[in-house]
Amino acid sequence: MKPVTKIADVGRGISLAYEQFGDEGAEPLVLVAGLGQQLHTWPVSLCERLADRGYRVTRFDNRDVGESTHIRFRPPHPVSMFLGKFDPRQYDLTDMADDTVGLLDALGYDSAHLVGASMGGMIAQTVAALHPQRVRTLVSIMSTTGARRVGRPALTTWRLMAARPPRTRQQAVDQAVRIFRHIGAHGFPFDEAYVRDEAGIAWDRDPSTGGTVRQLAAIFKSGNRTRQLRSVVAPTLVIHGDRDRMVNPTGGAATARAITGARLETIRGFAHDFPAGVWPVLIDLIARHTARRTDASAP
Repeated sequence: MKPVTKIADVGRGISLAYEQFGDEGAEPLVLVAGLGQQLHTWPVSLCERLADRGYRVTRFDNRDVGESTHIRFRPPHPVSMFLGKFDPRQYDLTDMADDTVGLLDALGYDSAHLVGASMGGMIAQTVAALHPQRVRTLVSIMSTTGARRVGRPALTTWRLMAARPPRTRQQAVDQAVRIFRHIGAHGFPFDEAYVRDEAGIAWDRDPSTGGTVRQLAAIFKSGNRTRQLRSVVAPTLVIHGDRDRMVNPTGGAATARAITGARLETIRGFAHDFPAGVWPVLIDLIARHTARRTDASAP
C-alpha cells in the first residue's frame, strides 16, 4: 500500500511533509534524510522491513526540499559559503534539528530512535546533543562531525557537485545516474532503473534546487561540531562504508571518537546510497542497536 503523505506544523513557520509505516503503538523510529534528499531517499521496502521488526517508522522531507516549507531567499554563492559569509536569514543544523524535535512534538512522541544519513546524520547528532531527553538511541550513517580535515568529499565528487543544476526532468534523472554511479556502493549491484525512477519522483515532487544549496550552507555555517558531540548521551551506533566518495570514512571514525561510548561499524563495499543488497545488514544493525537501549535513555 502506498504511504499517505501528511503535513505537520513543527513551529517557527515551518511545516514538514512526512509518511509513516507500521503499527501506531510500536517503537517510534524516525529516519532523517541527507543533503537535498527527499523522504523517498529511504526506500519504501526498507521502511516496511524496519516496520516488520517492530517499529513505527517515520520518514520526512527536511525544510527546503520536497513538500516541506521552502525558505525564500537567494541561495548563497559557493565562495561565500567557503568564506563564512551568510545571509542573515540563513539557517544552520541547529534549526534543522529543532524542526525534527518539532516533528516529534507534532507526532506526540516524547522521544524516539533517530537514524540519520549523511546530512541527516548531522541533524540527528545535533538533536541528540541539544535535546538528549528526546533521543532513545542514535544511529549516524555515512556522516561526519564538520571538522575540516575529516569526512571530505573526493575531488572527483566536488566536480560532479559543481555541475550546472538540471533544468528539465530528463536532465535531473541523467545527473542522478552520473552522481550515484560515482558515490554509490561499488560493492553492490547498481540499479540504474531504480535511480532513474527515484530521481523522476524527486523532480515531480520538487524541481527546485535552491533548497539544496541552502542546506549545504547550513552545514558550512554549523562548522566543527566535535565539541558539541561530546555531550551526546544516547547510545550511539556509527555506520560507514569503506568506499564512500561523498563523506570519506574518516568522518565516521571521527564521529565515533567524538561521542562517548559510540560504536563504529564499517560495511565493506558500502558507500553513499542504499542499494537493496545492504538492507539486511543495515536493518540488523539498527534493530540490535535499538534493542540495547538503556534505562538512562528512556523517556
